[in-house]
Amino acid sequence: MRIPRPRGIRTRIVVAAALVAVGVGSVVVTRSIADHPAPVTEDVTLTLPADPTDTDQVKIDARLYLPQQTPAPAVLLAHGFGGSKDSVAAQARALADDGFVVLAYSARGFGLSTGQISLNDPDREVADARGLVDWLAARGDVQQDGPGDPRIGVAGGSYGGALSLMLGGLDPRIDAIAAAITWNDLGHALFPNFGTTEPMAPSTPAAAGYGGPGVLKRGWAGIFFGAGAAPLDAGTNGGEPRQVPGPCGRFAIEFCREYAAAAVSGRPSPELLALLRAHSPAAVAAGITAPTLLIQGEQDTLFGLDQSDATARQIAAAGTPVQVRWFPGGHDAGGEGTRFSESATARFLSARLRGSGEVDEEFVFSLPGTPTDQGRPSYRRMTAADYPGLVPGAPPAPAIELPLAGPASQSILRPPGASPAALSAVPGLGAALSSLNAAGGPAVELAADPPGQSASFATAPLDRPLTITGGTSVRLTITTAAAPGEGVLFAKLYDVSPDGGRTLPGGGVSAIRLPEGAAAGPLPISVTLPALAYQVPEGHHIEVVVTTTDQAYANPLSPAQYTVALDPDAALRVPSVPATTSSRSLPVAPLIGIAGILGGAALLVTIGAIRRRRRVAAEVEPSLVDTPLVITDLRKTYDNGFRAVDGVSFTLRRGQVLGLLGPNGAGKTTTLRMLMGLITPSEGEIRVFGHKVTPGAPVLSRLGSFVEGSGLLPHLSGIDNLRLYWEATGRPSAEARMDEALEIADLGDAIERKVRSYSQGMRQRLAIAQAMLGLPDLMVLDEPTNGLDPPQIRAMREVLINYARTGRTVLVSSHLLAEVEQTCTDVVVMNHGRVISSGTVEELTSTEGATELRVDDPVRAATVLESVDGLGPVRLMEGEHPRLRVDLGRTDPAALVNTLVGAGIGVRGLSKTTRLEDVFLRLVDVSDHREHDREDS
Repeated sequence: MRIPRPRGIRTRIVVAAALVAVGVGSVVVTRSIADHPAPVTEDVTLTLPADPTDTDQVKIDARLYLPQQTPAPAVLLAHGFGGSKDSVAAQARALADDGFVVLAYSARGFGLSTGQISLNDPDREVADARGLVDWLAARGDVQQDGPGDPRIGVAGGSYGGALSLMLGGLDPRIDAIAAAITWNDLGHALFPNFGTTEPMAPSTPAAAGYGGPGVLKRGWAGIFFGAGAAPLDAGTNGGEPRQVPGPCGRFAIEFCREYAAAAVSGRPSPELLALLRAHSPAAVAAGITAPTLLIQGEQDTLFGLDQSDATARQIAAAGTPVQVRWFPGGHDAGGEGTRFSESATARFLSARLRGSGEVDEEFVFSLPGTPTDQGRPSYRRMTAADYPGLVPGAPPAPAIELPLAGPASQSILRPPGASPAALSAVPGLGAALSSLNAAGGPAVELAADPPGQSASFATAPLDRPLTITGGTSVRLTITTAAAPGEGVLFAKLYDVSPDGGRTLPGGGVSAIRLPEGAAAGPLPISVTLPALAYQVPEGHHIEVVVTTTDQAYANPLSPAQYTVALDPDAALRVPSVPATTSSRSLPVAPLIGIAGILGGAALLVTIGAIRRRRRVAAEVEPSLVDTPLVITDLRKTYDNGFRAVDGVSFTLRRGQVLGLLGPNGAGKTTTLRMLMGLITPSEGEIRVFGHKVTPGAPVLSRLGSFVEGSGLLPHLSGIDNLRLYWEATGRPSAEARMDEALEIADLGDAIERKVRSYSQGMRQRLAIAQAMLGLPDLMVLDEPTNGLDPPQIRAMREVLINYARTGRTVLVSSHLLAEVEQTCTDVVVMNHGRVISSGTVEELTSTEGATELRVDDPVRAATVLESVDGLGPVRLMEGEHPRLRVDLGRTDPAALVNTLVGAGIGVRGLSKTTRLEDVFLRLVDVSDHREHDREDS
């Protein structure tokens, strides 16, 4: 099928990204500092541990902020991953203004602090923090609870939030903890598995089970570990970048080694999971005795609401007071909502460390509200009496059960290479764009589920608005044909409007790895969907979708088939905590005038469009504008190191029908997918009519294709499929050449029937007709004759030959070599990702053809011929009449006969074959031997 050029999506994404970027950069701090002189600051460098015999000593770079009146309670302030003491400077000044002694510092491996990153190792980063508490305990300007025991709270976000919790679990001197957007178990967060074989009975709103070693959250993990592997820039090292040799960068070797293996396989080793858990709050939460505030972002596909839920349950089980806040921010939302988090932290620390203000026990969350008159997103601040289910004996979080409907059993596929993959969110941006939709901003929806890869189940339209407060769950039965350990699925929840518009709230997706025994038969699975704070409007319905791929995760590359079914009487369990709208306004920082932002965004879009036009013009090679296809030194290497295409080059000219041949795994389909702009080459380039091919390139509108399935919609008729496809191109209906397409399909009255009733051959003919709509200048067909009977194959051959005679061009990949020989003018043969031969069909069959010999003693003749110089491989063709097949090369046939006769072997016949099949088999055989020799060397 021809790939319709996307209309407007890039523009919408640019606008949304501009709004996010400009908005984050335009926060106005409204705190007045006129009433208080600026706090006194002092930069200090501390050597930890103090024991000089310790081989793991580091220098910790810190900054002390002193309030106007001392002694005062202290706050140890930690930063997020990739940051430093400078990252939290504004929050530190604000806390000092509130009367706290604040020590902000750079964790080991960050900023000017030395050492390697060990991800909050209790014996390293957490021990460093304990040393800083010792240092504060020795100061006269810090309020003391006893000898060596300061009055102190610890706060931080993300990386710093986990460190705060771990310090609180290991140091009883800590009096208050405020942790934001952080993890409970880093192994669960980076390798999630939200499918369990046991029924779920959650007591808290966002509880989620863990079904064992999960699926690598590749997008986020790459950002996370990439930031630690990169050298520090000049701004964090006194003007000179810190170069760190080796692939591990600033990471400790044990993390580097284990993560590298997991990044390749997509699966964590038991050692890695144990290591990550030991460096997580989950390992020490039972020892936390200090009152704790947990703040988690509602727009966070890195550390979801389930992570704070687990930490809250663990702390509360030890009898420690814990408060939970959800806010409209997180790792996907940039700086949006940061002030809400910092304000809640300041109020909590004041109440717990100084006794000023009330101790707030309410559960607070936010729902998208009605946009302002200026179109600015707004949120409703909701409050409930407490976070349900934490207190022993308290009733669990209330939930509503909604019946689900859909086909009882749905079959879905994971394509080879797991591509194309479903798109749910872009790490750091996806959920923010979804929130713009929910708040009435520009319509930007990234979510996409490729056909054939998803099963869906839906509720009835809602008769009233439904507030989702936490993780919904459903019971499914999965049957898989995947290899053991390769059973991976993804579940997500859509809000679907009456007109069919779909929104993926938060951009979240739940990864599921089936246990290795799942291949034995149907397996009941309890699936927890991403936890949300979201309201589904009246008249909308909820759709649960299960897909086989997702671009944000490490997908198994092997093809697999699954059957997904609802359990009998299955219902969607939706947690919905009763709450009221708070009278307190949500403290979201005001932005610079929205008109200025929109104007700036419009300017960005205009500049971007101009640059794109200039770039497109610059990427046209004038000498090739009449050449349908030029592929130059094309390579594709996947993340696991496998090189599918290795230096492919060939040219396709007008009027040619070129056959792309090769055994399975030769790289043909990968080459075609790069040609279609479906995947990006690692090296080299593709030019279609002189234009460089990139995903969504306008020149692709001149190309029709049938590659890896038709994408036909089974619930529509054949004619409706053709019409709908053509409408998606945006071109006038008169240009479709529908009559020619219908003649090609030759389906008769069946063209009016639904495609689900078609045979494979009928689907194939309809798909090829779809690819030919509009009579594109270049046609690309992958195995077009699959499912066709001999008369239909002959008709297809005539169609392609006649199509090329009009001056158009055809590229066809096929395993039917006899058909290629009769249809194609030219041939390119591939093997092991490389071109091993090319030319016209006549050239290949005349120069590469084999010679057959019928002799009295084939076995002895083969031995004799193996000693003749210049001959190619000699093969004994067994059967009713054994014979020899040999490549003569430059050897004279008469000399060959004389050699055999001289050896006493009778020659009964000699004939030279010119079949393309024989040429192909010889070329592949020679190539395989060369590849084997290359591997041996």
